[in-house]
Amino acid sequence: MKIRIYASSTLTTAVGPVPGLPLWQLVPTRDSAGRRLTDFMMLIPRLRSRSLAEIERTSREIQAVLALHQDVVFADLNLKLNLLWVSLRPRQGAISELVAAIRLRVPEALLVAHYAEAR
Repeated sequence: MKIRIYASSTLTTAVGPVPGLPLWQLVPTRDSAGRRLTDFMMLIPRLRSRSLAEIERTSREIQAVLALHQDVVFADLNLKLNLLWVSLRPRQGAISELVAAIRLRVPEALLVAHYAEAR
């Protein structure tokens, strides 16, 4: 998986998207076999205000984690919003594993989530 740096301050791993398009137009909802994907977001506070070297280090760390997980099909690191979006094939515990692995390398990254209601 390769992350590309665009002039619009977006790092994306999708093949061939035009930078600046809204995520709802870029993010795949199904894999190549037609199965639905799941996704999550992580906030990386103040990432855009860091030096270019720090931004590159952070993106390399994230890329290294994502490359180890075959379930990942799309990732976008938006520097303008300090937001990482990851889409992956659903698998029990996959999101927890990825979030924990990213936080090991980028401790300031925060999972954006809501509380599930108890049933």
